[in-house]
Amino acid sequence: MSASTAPLSTAPVSTTPLSSVPTGFKSLNLIEPLCRAVQEEKYFIPTPIQLQAIPPLLEGRDLMGCAQTGTGKTGAFALPILQRLAKKNKAPKPKNVHALVLTPTRELAIQVSDSFRVYGRYLNINHAVVYGGVGYQPQIRALSRGVDVLVATPGRLLDLIQQGHVKLDQVEVFVLDEADRMLDAGFLPVIRNIFAATSERRQTMLFSATVPVEVVQLMKAMLRDPVEVSVTPQSTTVEKIVQRVLFVDRENKSDLLISLLQGSSVTRALVFTRTKHGANKVTQKLAKNRIRAEAIHGNKSQTARMQALKNFRSGKSPVLVATDIAARGLDVDGITHVINYELPNEPESYVHRIGRTARAGASGTAISFCDDGERGYLFNIERVIKQSVTPDAEHPFHADAIASGYKNSSPSSRKKANGNNFGRRQPANSNAKKGRSSSGRGAGFTRKTGEQNPSRGNGFGKNRSGRGRAARA
Repeated sequence: MSASTAPLSTAPVSTTPLSSVPTGFKSLNLIEPLCRAVQEEKYFIPTPIQLQAIPPLLEGRDLMGCAQTGTGKTGAFALPILQRLAKKNKAPKPKNVHALVLTPTRELAIQVSDSFRVYGRYLNINHAVVYGGVGYQPQIRALSRGVDVLVATPGRLLDLIQQGHVKLDQVEVFVLDEADRMLDAGFLPVIRNIFAATSERRQTMLFSATVPVEVVQLMKAMLRDPVEVSVTPQSTTVEKIVQRVLFVDRENKSDLLISLLQGSSVTRALVFTRTKHGANKVTQKLAKNRIRAEAIHGNKSQTARMQALKNFRSGKSPVLVATDIAARGLDVDGITHVINYELPNEPESYVHRIGRTARAGASGTAISFCDDGERGYLFNIERVIKQSVTPDAEHPFHADAIASGYKNSSPSSRKKANGNNFGRRQPANSNAKKGRSSSGRGAGFTRKTGEQNPSRGNGFGKNRSGRGRAARA
């Protein structure tokens, strides 16, 4: 008996060469000029937020995107906007705008505007950027001709609208970037006024690093049947970041910071404070100890802020002291350490802060100082990130009473603290006062006195070798 042999497959054999199958950004149906511009920037594979957001945006859908900093979300909305405008190929009328992007800070506005310039270099699309802290006339001249893409901070844009220099009734695409920071800065009334001035036929996108209740309410008010995209679980911290908490008395924080910055492992550090005054105070203290640092916050002039960023990027100033609002949108490579001089009172801000390090596959370290009044903040942070931050007692200013109080406190009592005075004030750490310390191996301390080991200097300190309103940002 002969056995019959069944065919291995009845499916038709594809004759399409593998080389012709779209890959990378081409697989997202982006036009050739955009793919070429992106490739020239050495971007070959779309990020998760781009993979999920670009297709529905090209279809004209509204979108709510939740993505942490450094995930490529600017490209996720800039590329579809550029493609839409390129296909329409219609010049804007004087004082009119086709696409509007709102950002909370001047620095982020400039960064986003640069992205449109780079990605759209092979397209006949013009763009402008407006923000406070500089003269009006150059911005008025740019708007008078009409612009395809306008990137703006809310305060300055509202001023220009009220002065009659720009009209928004022809806006086809509206993007609200860093929505959570916008609300934190008190921009909601301004955003509502601007949004109301746009066309009802617009496509709307809202991007946010975190999604608190206020952002959800804003999403419901602004978006129509939106696609919701989240590339990571909300408030999940980057895996490659080593997180540590150092318990310290408030009065010893500045000395602890100086000791850390004189350690060998710190080459470029971003230091966070909660207030503008705090940022200035920390910067002045570092300067007195011959550690070059710059401060960046809302009360600084635009020229001073841009110079501070330039010095930080170039390494001329290896330390940048910033507030949360001013640092939003910072895109600086090579930050080895993020130091929370003061813990944020909103746990989501902690996630955004430490995301400034460990970029582009690199590792990084996040160090948080926690004094007696901040233990409630620490608890809330650990609850949101769903993990404990590793305590580090290996430094000369370790406050054992604060550390023990946090370790031994019950979860319910930690909640009651909520960042305020956590029980009675503990006495200052006797070890720090008497000069006794643990080894401090991670920061380059000597075992006896806590002074820096000269053999481990990194060029930060003495051993170096060879007022404005938020709504007007």
